[in-house]
Amino acid sequence: MAKTKKHAWSFENIGGSTRVKITTGADIANLDQLDPKMWTVLSCPSTGLEIDEKSLKYIDTDNDGRIRVNDIVATAKWMTAAIKNADLLLKGEDSINLNDLNQEDATGKKLYKSAKEILNNLGKEGNTISIADTADTAAIFAKTRYNGDGIITELTTDDLDEKAAIAAAIASVGSVADRSGEKGVNAELIEKFYQALVDFTAWKAAEVEAPYGADTDKAIEAYDALDAKVKDYFVRARLASFAPESATKLDVQTALIEAISADNLTGKTDDIAAYPIARITDKPELLLDATINPAWADKFKTLIAIIQPKEKSITAESWAGIGTAFAAYNAWKGAKKGAEVEALGADTISKLIADDKKQALLDLVAQDNALKEEAESIDMVGKFLHIYRDFYRLLRNFVTFHDFYDKSKKVNAIFQSGRLIIDQRECRLCIKVADMGKHNTMAAASGMYLVYCDCTSPIKAGKITIVATVTVGEIGDLFVGKNAIYYDNEGGVWDAVITKIIDNPISIGQAFWSPYRRMSTVIENLINKSAADKDAAMMKDMTAKINEAPKAAPSAEGKPATQAFDIAKFAGIFAALGMALGMIGTALSSLFKGIFALSWWQLIAAFVGILLVISGPAMVLAWMKLRRRNIAPLLNANGWAINAASKISIPFGETLTDIAKYPKLKLKDPYAKKGMATWKKWVISLAALIVVLGALWLGNLLSWAKLPSPLPRFHKPEVVEVVEATETVEVAVTDSIAAE
Repeated sequence: MAKTKKHAWSFENIGGSTRVKITTGADIANLDQLDPKMWTVLSCPSTGLEIDEKSLKYIDTDNDGRIRVNDIVATAKWMTAAIKNADLLLKGEDSINLNDLNQEDATGKKLYKSAKEILNNLGKEGNTISIADTADTAAIFAKTRYNGDGIITELTTDDLDEKAAIAAAIASVGSVADRSGEKGVNAELIEKFYQALVDFTAWKAAEVEAPYGADTDKAIEAYDALDAKVKDYFVRARLASFAPESATKLDVQTALIEAISADNLTGKTDDIAAYPIARITDKPELLLDATINPAWADKFKTLIAIIQPKEKSITAESWAGIGTAFAAYNAWKGAKKGAEVEALGADTISKLIADDKKQALLDLVAQDNALKEEAESIDMVGKFLHIYRDFYRLLRNFVTFHDFYDKSKKVNAIFQSGRLIIDQRECRLCIKVADMGKHNTMAAASGMYLVYCDCTSPIKAGKITIVATVTVGEIGDLFVGKNAIYYDNEGGVWDAVITKIIDNPISIGQAFWSPYRRMSTVIENLINKSAADKDAAMMKDMTAKINEAPKAAPSAEGKPATQAFDIAKFAGIFAALGMALGMIGTALSSLFKGIFALSWWQLIAAFVGILLVISGPAMVLAWMKLRRRNIAPLLNANGWAINAASKISIPFGETLTDIAKYPKLKLKDPYAKKGMATWKKWVISLAALIVVLGALWLGNLLSWAKLPSPLPRFHKPEVVEVVEATETVEVAVTDSIAAE
């Protein structure tokens, strides 16, 4: 057996993974040889993407709402076999020259023939057909008598009787739309129509004479409405005859009327209708001139006017007899069939039955169905052109992620839905959220700083939710509730508001300042809390003192007693303050002594070391997270099956977010506060520095730098005790020795 020649693939490394390059028609034709483990995507939804959903529906060969590897492979085989040069698929055009179709292939030949017919039907010259040409099926089939859909219209036939039968069927049993857009009938509706004609004619032939002529139906309606109430009346009358003392209880209750008398009685019809139809007596008859319950009076009057009983009253037996008179007529009406055609009139129905065009119409349907394959081939041209335009783009987002990693900002992946403008930034990686629950579970694993927004449009119905990645800049002014503007790929403008933020590092630079930002926040919170606590304590103390003031007892002279000044207490306070200042001075002295003991390069190294100790851990952690940023979790949350790592490196991440850049200009703020001149600021700063250094010098805090204080208090002789044997010698140490 001959071995199948293996296709030679080319590869590229993007997004942290080695990927196959699809750059030729041969690559597309041989996708069945590509190991599925090498595909970037294994499946994706066929809706909600930035590509024509009609094209995706055509590619979804099993119509399950998902595009899988087998769907792509089957479509690739079908397309490459139908055209002479598979490289044409790389162009992504919405039209094709018919000469490029491969007529040696059965599919290509069928497409060529159908495309030719479309152009002829549209009256177009030339050999190029486009998606626009296939979009208007009504125009394509407008001039054709048969179009293969099994539906016939009045235009299908020239026979006047057949035209009349089709029109009558449409008016009676309904219609279905023909490919041309005209109303028509199919075999099912034709059968239904002629069966209705037969049934109605048979029913009409068995007609029962109406006992009261044209008013019979009106009388039956009134009788059926009154039947239960009249029978109820006779039961009450018999009970009243049996137990006369219960007559008042069986009659309408005055209390019931009183209960609703204060209301608007026009809204109490149901309550009134529940009362007996007439006043109850012990006689089992209903006098025709009796006063009837207002809720039933009109119907009772209508019935009596039609049946015109000979007696002046109605008994239970005579009432039942009225119903019996209606029985045969009601049975005939209940057996009515073919009501759909009744509106045509007896003459038209008789003519349609006499002409009997049923078989002729069914033959027309059969002739139309004979062209079903040809008509479907015309539909196939539309399918072919949609895939011809969009297939290569889908491959660049399915087999590889080439569109996503393309250096051109004009090329977007099919999952990039638009742009979010927020905080002087344009976030280009925006994805529509299909399932927020899944995003809540998976999104954090992406390692990206994510902003979720609800978007509404004044001209589009409904609300959409998007997630935008922020990959450049700071995060200080991003918070839940912040408003922004979202532009979809069609240019539509949406009002966006942040509903959720997933906090991850944006850049190493942002991570450098994060410890200081957190420290600042903590300090600010502590200060605010301390101030609030002190304010609350002060207000509480003041309130207590104000409340206690009237209770304070006056002194003997009528004045409040004053507390004696405690000098010892204040001396202790001053001593403590002095000790604290001394300790601070000593600490500062040691600090400055250590600093000035270092050379210039050691000072720089120490400063850098301090910064690294504070910011280093955050920067290292940010660097590690930035290296692991991955778009796969976001797409997985939207139903994609991502098969290969799709990382967002630091350089690539910087291309996904643009920050506003202004030219370097010297502009004056007209509302800026006017400050002092620069030379004055320098003089004040220099004076302040001199004062600080002078204070340090006078306080003998610069003695370590060979600058002892001139104040005598810092030059007192020190007494040193020297113990030798049993003698103690006091040695006065001179100022110079002390200085050394």
